[in-house]
Amino acid sequence: MLKTGTLAMLGAAATLAACGGTPDERVAVPRTDPVQSQRISYSTVALREVSLPTYAASEEIYVSGPGGVISPDEGLLWADEPGRAITLELTRYLAQITGARVASEPWPFVDRAQVELELRVEEMLAHVDGTFRLSGQYFVAPENGRDRANLFAVVVPIGGTFSAQDIAAARGSAVRQLAGEIAAKGLR
Repeated sequence: MLKTGTLAMLGAAATLAACGGTPDERVAVPRTDPVQSQRISYSTVALREVSLPTYAASEEIYVSGPGGVISPDEGLLWADEPGRAITLELTRYLAQITGARVASEPWPFVDRAQVELELRVEEMLAHVDGTFRLSGQYFVAPENGRDRANLFAVVVPIGGTFSAQDIAAARGSAVRQLAGEIAAKGLR
């Protein structure tokens, strides 16, 4: 009885897979090293998971078309869950730019971080005008000292032919540029 049910489920799955058309493709954001270096006021920084708008938190790659309509690029998915990926990218870039010990939460070290950083993204989107836009607000909460909040708006060109790889490269560039801005303005 169990064999028959399992075989039926496998057959149904194979049929659905055959009808599904082309498989989804996953697109990774290329890793690059920042060129800038910035001294900051803290030796340890805890980054909370980045908050993204619903469309940006999806695995699908969204594009803003004519009239501001936001729609997914069919069959193309981010290689990693975007909230997790952006958090890890920002953590890596901040550590490289500042030389500080930077980690995403939950904080993995025994001693508490000297400062907590929270990022709330309002827009993370490729636009048909050939730009990638990343905007929102970040919050800096030091263990000792004054809390700060800053707005950010990063716009980078999407090079190439507006392919998924070009959009991914622009996203990586925008996150790297944002990390430099946070280091220079928020963590000093």
